[in-house]
Amino acid sequence: MSHPTMRHLLTGAGSGIGAVLAQRLLARGDEVVVLARSPERAEEMAADLPGVEVLVADLARPESVESLAVPDALDSLVHAAGVVELGPVSELGVEAWTAQLQVNLVAPAALTRVALPALRQAGGTVVFVNSGAGLHAHPQWSAYAASKHGLRALADSLRGEEAGHGVRVSTVYPGRTATPMQEKVHEQEGRAYDAAAWIRPETVADAILHLVDLPHDATMSDVTVRPA
Repeated sequence: MSHPTMRHLLTGAGSGIGAVLAQRLLARGDEVVVLARSPERAEEMAADLPGVEVLVADLARPESVESLAVPDALDSLVHAAGVVELGPVSELGVEAWTAQLQVNLVAPAALTRVALPALRQAGGTVVFVNSGAGLHAHPQWSAYAASKHGLRALADSLRGEEAGHGVRVSTVYPGRTATPMQEKVHEQEGRAYDAAAWIRPETVADAILHLVDLPHDATMSDVTVRPA
């Protein structure tokens, strides 16, 4: 079944869930704008995702999104970028805390603010790709979980603020998903990594697509996706 062409802005499209989502949107003929952290990375992403428009901003420096020239209208803004650094509170330094809060929380807030006029124009949807760590904080996960708990608060506040402007806000909480980030987590945990044990990124991308395509008579505020 055909659908009208939509326009999307994605972070985290360089790998994992974000890359799969970008490919799915491009394959169906939508316009896709992605963020790259540097001009060099922008060239790589443009080659990997033929047809995308690439904007340059480093989410580790949230102020870099302030000057982005986003499209005039956006059907969705999907925050799929994230970084993780595990460790006990007794050992995690300020740098590890700051890096995770900047990329996982402050940058999404700043980018959302920049994109809101375009989202309001199109009656668009903001999707925050959160984590099971945004619902429960386990040992060694304090900084990452704090950033994701904060992301949940951002989404909940934004949902109430923007409902009157026709902007929907959804949070997806994927359990462990077979992505490069998950491989890094296993490395930090000192465990063997088996991608087949975890959720496929395609499955989470399908859930996000459903949120983006949901008819305007409804919204799904929170979606949890767990390994079967």
